Amino acid sequence: MTGTVVVALERFLPDARRIADMLGADTIPYGPDVFREAFCRYRRIVALMSAGIVVRGIAPLLADKWRDPAVVVVGPDLRYAVPVVGGHHGANDLARELARLGIEPVITTATETRGRESVEGIAARSGCDIVNRDSTRAVNAAVLDADVPLYAIAGPGIVVAGPGVSFLVRKGEYVVGVGCRKDVPAADVTRAVGEAFREAGVAPAEVLVYATTEKKRGEAGLLAAVADLGGNLVFLDDETLNAEAAPSPSRASLIGLAGVAEPAALAVSKRKELVFAKQTYGSVTVAIAR
Repeated sequence: MTGTVVVALERFLPDARRIADMLGADTIPYGPDVFREAFCRYRRIVALMSAGIVVRGIAPLLADKWRDPAVVVVGPDLRYAVPVVGGHHGANDLARELARLGIEPVITTATETRGRESVEGIAARSGCDIVNRDSTRAVNAAVLDADVPLYAIAGPGIVVAGPGVSFLVRKGEYVVGVGCRKDVPAADVTRAVGEAFREAGVAPAEVLVYATTEKKRGEAGLLAAVADLGGNLVFLDDETLNAEAAPSPSRASLIGLAGVAEPAALAVSKRKELVFAKQTYGSVTVAIAR
């Protein structure tokens, strides 16, 4: 199975196969549940049919622009390719790929129509993921009005950013939530995280970021440990942490929080799936989400 599929009405399947051959994609004939199947199995969908059929088919399936697959509609005359879902998340690029077959991409995302690059585009070009995804709306809107500065920090470093600043880091699948007692030694944090990695079957290179409460900004041992691990540490405010469910009981209630390790991991994760429930290793707690 590839990451891309071409869905077409029966009468358009010959053209669909030609498109699929060019993309290295699969082909599926249209049917009542075809989009539900495609949403589960593919990251990119080309629909060779009228836009109305596609819109009605995918509307009940749309959940989150960061998780929904990119969807591009191609008219039966093969003249235009129109991204209808996920323009900044692969659909614009998919439409441009179809230009190799003489199909004209119709791009409607505001930044691209003004000849400017979106936060998502910069992240894709630089091989990064966006940690604070809610920031992209404000930043992309600002890009339309003026040049927005881009700062590259090689690290180790500490970045304190407001909600209108997008934070890009190397790509990774997992978020590691870390809680600790005051004045914890760096060696204790490194040892705890390493043990959690072994138990969860996660490699350090697969980590997007490490996350904890902003109350731990002054913990030198925690900062040093994350730097030694080659990671980026994100500090989350109380409101963000308390907005997440804390699956396990936590002593963090003593400092006004529902939890630290699990809520921190879930708050930043892409899929909101806890893959390693909170474990305590001496004075350090670790949870992992993706």
